[in-house]
Order: sequence, then C-alpha cells, then structure tokens
Amino acid sequence: RYVSLSCQSVGIGSGGTIPMLARATVVDYRGTILLDCLVQPTQPVVSYRTTTTGFKAEHFLEDRMVPFHTVQASVAELIRGKVVVGYSLWTDFSVLGISHPALDTRDLAVYLPFRTALHTPNQIIGLQTLIWQLMRRHIRSGYINPVEDSRAAIDLFRSHEEEWEGQVSAGYWPCALPPANFARCFM
Repeated sequence: RYVSLSCQSVGIGSGGTIPMLARATVVDYRGTILLDCLVQPTQPVVSYRTTTTGFKAEHFLEDRMVPFHTVQASVAELIRGKVVVGYSLWTDFSVLGISHPALDTRDLAVYLPFRTALHTPNQIIGLQTLIWQLMRRHIRSGYINPVEDSRAAIDLFRSHEEEWEGQVSAGYWPCALPPANFARCFM
C-alpha cells in the first residue's frame, strides 16, 4: 500500500536554475529498492549541483542511463494506487512531470505534528534535521542519496503511521499545503 519516492535534479536553463530529473528512487514499505536509476538528460545540463548531488558530467555518459519517458512511466506505474511517502513530494512530482492524488500522499515536509514537535509550526524543516530530531539517526553525511532519503522517509513515516493514518481516517488532514505553484502535481 505504501511506497517512498525521492528524486535528484540537475540544473538546466539560464544559470542552471531550472530543475531536471537526474535520478529517481522508489522503495517499498520496508525500504527494498523497487527502482533506482540515473536519467538521461533531455536538455543540456548547466549545473550538475555537484556539491549536493555528487554528480559530474561523466556520470551522464554511462551506459546505464535510462530515458526520461521510461523513468516517468515506471514511477507512475509503481505509485499508481499506492500511498506515496516522501519529503517535499511536490518537487519530485514536478521534475517527473506526473501528478498523484493528494489524499494518497504522506509528505514529511508538511506534516504539522512534526513541525509542532520541533516548535516550528510555520516552517519546513529539512529532512536531515527531521530524521535526526525525531529518530536520532544521521543521514546525508556526504552527498544527498535518494535511496537513503526514501528509506529514511518511510522509516520516519512508519514510526508515526498509526497516528497519521488515524488522523486521515478521522477526516482530519494533518498537513499544511505545499506551495501553491505546485498544485498541478496533485489530483
């Protein structure tokens, strides 16, 4: 019923400010990898965002690159009919060019009880901070790794699943809204 999604982007366009999918990862409820692939660029990469992604030009010359449309279709199939757990899912859906039912998302970035527990009700707290503060677990000791992020997200969700799902079942949506300009990512 649950999967966790995490994506990495590189930059295209003027100054490399427009995100383009570079890696997509989907894991199941127990953290088993269902999909993890590097994505063939569809446009010239201006910024590999190496300081956070670890990507360099040579990563995108490898034979194991998967075409964007294949990754997009695979992710859409893997998440269809599932509850998607993740962090800032709107950014992942946006770079994938897909949408998903809002009621079938569990986004750690906008979950109000986490914000309240950390005394930051109006702020989005970074995943690394959430995982440390709520689980006492270190992630991202090097570059951002979507496998590590998606596993950490599903683990944190599982540790609060009963409370979260209880609120949803009771008709109370326990999350803040994602940024309005990403409304197209949700059905």
